[in-house]
Amino acid sequence: METSAPEMDADLKRLRWRCRRGTRELDQLLGWWLDERHASVSIELRQGFAALLEQQDPQLWDWLLGQGAPADSRQAAVIDEIRTHHRV
Repeated sequence: METSAPEMDADLKRLRWRCRRGTRELDQLLGWWLDERHASVSIELRQGFAALLEQQDPQLWDWLLGQGAPADSRQAAVIDEIRTHHRV
């Protein structure tokens, strides 16, 4: 079943809001992925990104700094893309 344009817009707005974190740096890293990658990736990676946004900021920072990785392969793929693009 395809998602309608208004539903997609609402989903993106929810994701955009969830990308807003406690630090500007984390906001920028997550916002970059939403802006630059979300539209062109598989539904699995989109789901991984949404699940990633459920994590606490300290956990996200650890993963983004290469101190561990999410057990979920979809989340790990998103983290890898962010780290690679930003050379973290």
